[in-house]
Amino acid sequence: MESAFTKIGSYLYSSEAIIIKGKLASEGIEVFMADNHTIETDPLMSNAIGGVKLFVKTEQLGAAKKVLDEISRYSLDDKGKPIKCPKCQQNKVEIGSTVKNIKSFFVFLFSFGFLGTLPFYIKYKYRCSNCGNEFNIS
Repeated sequence: MESAFTKIGSYLYSSEAIIIKGKLASEGIEVFMADNHTIETDPLMSNAIGGVKLFVKTEQLGAAKKVLDEISRYSLDDKGKPIKCPKCQQNKVEIGSTVKNIKSFFVFLFSFGFLGTLPFYIKYKYRCSNCGNEFNIS
């Protein structure tokens, strides 16, 4: 009798899912990935189909959740220490791209509209999950 699989997570890009899959597999957990080929072919489809999905054997679900809990989803500095928000001093900081100024907007339009590619100029900012503050680190 074959074992059933349970969804453990969804990821925007295949690269994120592959890293998590590798960590789970290194712990002896059997992992199955779905929709990764579709998203690798057309990354803009990721939101439409719900991202790359990772499944684990149902009997290994507890062990998989334990492994995922050990992985920090928040940003770290070059020394491996959590980045703190300058406003609230919490370490729940994530990095993300933003299109807030006119330059990044026009680059996005030119890249995507005329060249048919993803933007070649992206501005990244850190964002605190606790207070919503956006900031740069020098």
